[in-house]
Amino acid sequence: MDERLRNQVEKERRDLEILRAVVADGPIGIVKLADRTDVPEHKVRYSLRMLENDGFIEPTPEGAVPADDIDERLQRVNEGLDELIARLERVRDDEVEGT
Repeated sequence: MDERLRNQVEKERRDLEILRAVVADGPIGIVKLADRTDVPEHKVRYSLRMLENDGFIEPTPEGAVPADDIDERLQRVNEGLDELIARLERVRDDEVEGT
């Protein structure tokens, strides 16, 4: 796996970890999220911004909370991941057959 793809997968893993903490413990702020997840505060802040831009969380004065429709959003993400995995498996299989 090339470095760029590896970094992107790590960022997505971190975002998911932050999202799980917000869903479990929200409202929750940056410092508590950093402590709970062992992710540096600057990366927590970035993940929160991306999660907010994608509509997964909402900021409040008390900290981040999950979006009202979080269950539906997560279901769509899981369906998308299933499709991505299937596509990657087809690519892998095509590569093996073509070798």
